[in-house]
Amino acid sequence: MSEVKIAAETRSEFGKGAARRIRRDSRVPGVLYGHGLDPVHLTLPGHELLLALRTPNVLIALDIDGKKNELAIPKSVQRDPIKGFLEHVDLLLVKRGEKVNVDIYVHTEGELAPGSYLLEHVLNALPVEAEATHIPESVTVSIEGLAAGDSVLAKDIPLPNGTTLAVDGDTVVLQILAAQAEEAPEGEGAGEEAAEV
Repeated sequence: MSEVKIAAETRSEFGKGAARRIRRDSRVPGVLYGHGLDPVHLTLPGHELLLALRTPNVLIALDIDGKKNELAIPKSVQRDPIKGFLEHVDLLLVKRGEKVNVDIYVHTEGELAPGSYLLEHVLNALPVEAEATHIPESVTVSIEGLAAGDSVLAKDIPLPNGTTLAVDGDTVVLQILAAQAEEAPEGEGAGEEAAEV
């Protein structure tokens, strides 16, 4: 679990105009909330935040106004749908030793059994509970030799120590489907025959 230090500043301006001004300065508006405290409105350095968010469930050590240090994890990230830049981030305040619910990515390894099969990710991310400072970035599950009709349940996925499922163990995470052969649209063959006459 990587921890990234980011300097943040509190902000008192709100609304679309203020947010645009913040983004023009290569900064990102954000909100820090949790533990029953009033939300704290922040601005964060855009480039540093973008780099930090490349790590799933990154732990961010915030230095707020050079006076206060807090730990947070990203809960919601809004990006511009066209240009992809960060528009806003919601951060959840966490404490060392505290358990939090997060989603971690599921990676697969191995080869399916010989044949035409499709691997369907029913869940792309697995809901788990982990200590805030030890959140795994991902889990890996073997699909070696699986064939149509086989599935991988949440309880079948090995989790790191200190991490537990936050979803029913019988929840299907991955399933193997038989590939469907593509059929020619109806009437296509008849049209070809008519053209040959």
